[in-house]
Amino acid sequence: MVDYNPKEWFRFLTTLNRADTVRKLLPVIIGIGLYSFIVVHAIELVGLADNPHLKNFSLLHTLLSFVISMLLVFRTNTAYDRWWEGRKLWGSLVNNSRNLALKLHQLLGPEDAETRQFFQAMIPNFAFSLKNHLRHQSTEKEFAPSPSFSLSNLQLNEHVPQQIALAIFGKINDLQRQGTLLPEHLLLLNTEVQSLMDICGACERIRNTPIPYSYSSFIKKFIFTYCITLPLGYVSNLHYLVIPFVMFVFYVLASLEIIAEEIENPFGMDANDLPVDTICQGIQQTVSQALKTHSLTTAS
Repeated sequence: MVDYNPKEWFRFLTTLNRADTVRKLLPVIIGIGLYSFIVVHAIELVGLADNPHLKNFSLLHTLLSFVISMLLVFRTNTAYDRWWEGRKLWGSLVNNSRNLALKLHQLLGPEDAETRQFFQAMIPNFAFSLKNHLRHQSTEKEFAPSPSFSLSNLQLNEHVPQQIALAIFGKINDLQRQGTLLPEHLLLLNTEVQSLMDICGACERIRNTPIPYSYSSFIKKFIFTYCITLPLGYVSNLHYLVIPFVMFVFYVLASLEIIAEEIENPFGMDANDLPVDTICQGIQQTVSQALKTHSLTTAS
């Protein structure tokens, strides 16, 4: 049972963090408020507030409210599906990296210290390089060299995750040729090694297939048109109170669109994106622990 904590509600209502859309929308919200004031004030001055045709204008918003709610629900669900699929892919990367490290730990002997150092560096390097590849960033700063593979072995202008996956597979293949690993061991390790590029390809599919621009543009125009006509429809009932009403409605609708835009590409650095930096650090820590010196973990 979850304990109810009213202080948490109060904190969320009274503080603004980096993820809050108020920061991004504040200038536009103020602009919408000023526009609403001008429209309402002009209508009140000329005495049109009680015009029956203007009163019936609110019926249009009643009809459109259902349409706009359906559009925003579809938009938000589509973006969240992309965010959740990205989270599942990175969760699989965490599990497969751990499993690969645990299997290698048991298959490598205490005399294979250099090989252990290679996999301690290269398995987390794949995660860091994938993160930077998805963000179009360089992987130089976070690359951890190993005794047999350094930054000079990489072509940084090419597909770095693929090069690292190739190096991992090549090292396992070399160990089999040297007799350190048996042929059946390659079958045991194949699932985790193959999953590296499978996950990379799935993440690239999400990143390289954005929501169609025309669809996103249409929703923005629809929200804007809907909100700037609200003062005309509700001035007869709310008068000057329609100003904060319009500002609040615009904030709600536009916030949903902004959040959807952020999470539709979940690998970026927006506040609502996936914490891939933390995930990469977690992979690095657990892989390093799993591949520690064999004698330390098998001694009785």
